[in-house]
Order: sequence, then structure tokens, then C-alpha cells
Amino acid sequence: MAVELDVFVGNTTIMDEEVYQLWLDGYTVNDAVKVRMEGGVLDECEASADVLLSDTMDQYRTFQMCERLLHSPAKLANQLLFQIPPHRQTVLIERYYAFDDAFVREVLGKKLSKGTKKDLDDISAKTGVTLKSCRRQFDNFKRVFKVVEELKGPLVENIRQHFLLSDKLARDYAAIVFFTNNRFETGKRKLQYLTFQDFAFCAGQLINNWTVGAVDNMVEDMDVDLDKEFLQELKELKILITDKDLLDQHKSLVCTALRGKTKAFNEMEANFKNLSRGLVNIAAKLTNTKDVRDFFIDLVEKFIEPCRSDRWTAADMKLYLTHYTNSAHILDTFKHQVVWDRYMGVIKSCIFKMYHD
Repeated sequence: MAVELDVFVGNTTIMDEEVYQLWLDGYTVNDAVKVRMEGGVLDECEASADVLLSDTMDQYRTFQMCERLLHSPAKLANQLLFQIPPHRQTVLIERYYAFDDAFVREVLGKKLSKGTKKDLDDISAKTGVTLKSCRRQFDNFKRVFKVVEELKGPLVENIRQHFLLSDKLARDYAAIVFFTNNRFETGKRKLQYLTFQDFAFCAGQLINNWTVGAVDNMVEDMDVDLDKEFLQELKELKILITDKDLLDQHKSLVCTALRGKTKAFNEMEANFKNLSRGLVNIAAKLTNTKDVRDFFIDLVEKFIEPCRSDRWTAADMKLYLTHYTNSAHILDTFKHQVVWDRYMGVIKSCIFKMYHD
């Protein structure tokens, strides 16, 4: 009995981006086939369900064989097994290292250890991200962290060069590495309203202004470790709250600048000393590892929550912090302007981002 076969031979690896995404999202072959059928692919291609199953299985096998190359993206360009055009390689890498904000929000600041990996079942159930996808994302975070941990030079650039990621994704990974290294607390209930992108923005501010790399751009861990010399210098700012004359003078300057410009003026005037103590005490305690971890909790408890309870708008917040920062420059006996500006520049940016009125 004669059997006719249509055979197509080519050397370019065919990859369907929709199937690739299903594989990344942790769908089984059968579930992926269902999704493709529901999307109307059989009508488009005039193919049978068996052909669709075979095609899906074939592509899944290709992705699994490519996966080890994706662990070291530079190898993808230099191998001969798969003929993948450069633009398609870029898509494969970018999507492989992409992550779900809901997932990263659960592990941000935690140690990337076996203990955290054991919690992935619970995280998967909570976020709706499949366990397979959670594992891929977790392993990616760990892989990037290990590779860049001891490298000299800028963190974002190191991630871009070693993993061939877009600038945006490299910056997000830099935030994850930074939070992991410093073990910032992000899981407390009071911080649940903050998104990963809120934290990523703050990480960028801290990296650019408070790390060793902010003053020396060719040292190990330059964008990962906070500048210890700077953290020691922050203790000098306590004079703003321990010297009664300076505290009163600062309050007078700020209130004079604010009077008549906001409906929240009375609350600002009444709470000035408490708010100033809150911000300056956060600065003075940052030499302690635990207080570094609690940085975001402290910002919320010592500053954001009191302002929110007094119904400050985001505009009120900007107005207050601008005058609070600038007025310190007019204080006769205050001699720590450079440290003050380096500190308050980051504090202002983070609070503006974190204050959702």
C-alpha cells in the first residue's frame, strides 16, 4: 500500500511565540493544545487535532533543548545546533527572563535559598502562577544574583552584558539583586499596598546615591552594598533634632515657607517635630543591619502613615519635603549639607513614590 508524505526540509528552527509563552507559563502539552484550539488555530491552519498535538510536542522538545543555552544567553548566539535568527534569540531570552510581578513581590528581599524554594507551592497557590513557572523565575533570580554578585562595575550594565537583557529588564533584575543582598523587609502587612515597581524605583534611587558605586565605579559589590562611610556620616544629622535651637529654627523656616500654601498647614506645624525626628532617626540608625532591613517599614510608620492620617495630598507631601530639605541649608550652625542632600534626595524620591494618597 503506497503512502504519500509531504516533507519539508529547512535549517531555520521554527518557534511559535504563543507556544513558547505557554511553555514558559508552565502549561502541559495537552493544556497548551487546548488553549491553541480555543484560539482557533485549527481553522487558521486547516490542520487536525493530531497534527496540532504533534506540533506542540515538537516545539516543547525544542524549548527544553534550548533551555540550557538560555541559562547562559551568550551561548545561544554561538551554538550551531539551532539556527535561530538574532531577533528571535532576543525574544527567547527576554521572555525566558521575564517574570510575574505578583510572584516577585512574594520573594522580594528574601534569601534565595532552599528554604524559600520550598515555599513556592504556597506562592503558586496564592498568586495563580504555575509552580513550574515559579521555579523558573526563582532559578533565574538566583542565577543572575550568583553571576553578578562578585563582578566589578555597574550592576545594571553587568546584568545586560551577561544575560543580554533589555535595559528595563536589567534594571528590574538589579533591584531584585539589591533587595536580596540587603534583605529589605517587604512582606509586612503595612507594605502590601506597594507594588514591585514601587520598590524597583526605590532600589534604583538607593543604588545610584547610597552605594559604594555612587562614589567609586570600579569596586566589587559597588551597586549592591551601601556605602558604610556615608551611613556613619548620617549620624551627624542627629543635631537637627537634639539641638533644641536648631530644631525650633528649622521648624520656623519651614512653617514660614508653607503658611498659606496648603490646607494641611495646621497639621504640618503641629507635627513638625515628630516628623523630623522620624526622618532623622531613620538616618542615624542605618549603620545597623536590622534597621537597614526595616528601612521601608520605618518610612511608612514614622512618616507616611502620620501624614496619611492627617489627610495630606501627594502635592502637600511634595511641598512639605521640598521646604523641609531646602530650609536646612539656611540654618547657621548646620554644617552637614552634603550628607543631608545625599540622604534627603533619596528619601524624598522614595516617599513620593510610596505615598499613594
